[in-house]
Amino acid sequence: MANILVVDDEMGIRELLSEILSDEGHVVETAENAQQAREMRIAGLPDLVLLDIWMPDTDGVTLLKEWQRDGLLTMPVIMMSGHATIDTAVEATRIGALNFLEKPIALQKLLKAVQQGLSRGQETTRPSAASYYTRPASPHEAAATPPSAAAPMAGAAAPAMAPAAAQAQPETQRFNLSFDLPLREARDAFERAYFEHHLAREGGSMTRVAEKTGLERTHLYRKLKQLGVEPSKLGRKNL
Repeated sequence: MANILVVDDEMGIRELLSEILSDEGHVVETAENAQQAREMRIAGLPDLVLLDIWMPDTDGVTLLKEWQRDGLLTMPVIMMSGHATIDTAVEATRIGALNFLEKPIALQKLLKAVQQGLSRGQETTRPSAASYYTRPASPHEAAATPPSAAAPMAGAAAPAMAPAAAQAQPETQRFNLSFDLPLREARDAFERAYFEHHLAREGGSMTRVAEKTGLERTHLYRKLKQLGVEPSKLGRKNL
């Protein structure tokens, strides 16, 4: 299951793609113009974007350039159009689009492109093993390590954390996340804990949580519903 954002000014196209991709088990969000797409991209990182080229406010290629310029082009983007030229498709690919689909889009081509996009996205976002592995110190480095910085000797008892220090540890440091989870599940777990933390602190106030997290209320409601977070329950816990 993946989070897919469909950006197209034609309602029929949005509904059709949403229905097809939902039947495939994906969570689909839709935007009818570039401004909505910008807001949804800021609200959360989709696993894949299907982006129409010709839209009334800002065309898809320009939006793609904006995302690249602002460092937001961190997900696979598949461009769509029924009127684009080869030059347009080449330009979009040069900017960073993964693929190009010509309308009307054949079902098999759509599903194949989406699967390729999601596979590519998993490859680019998968952390390297080096981020979890600490190289053992060489004999020269070990000899140069000051005794105060060295690890405790085997069998030596580690100093216990003082109760006051343990109690003062912020909640954000007590949240444990397994890196063995698939990326999608790990991200959902983090986002769920993040929003539950802010909802509990703000007594369930959606207005204050929206201000704290920098989200529009509409997008906040959508995100909480997607994550299965119930603001009213969290608000009551803090009373």
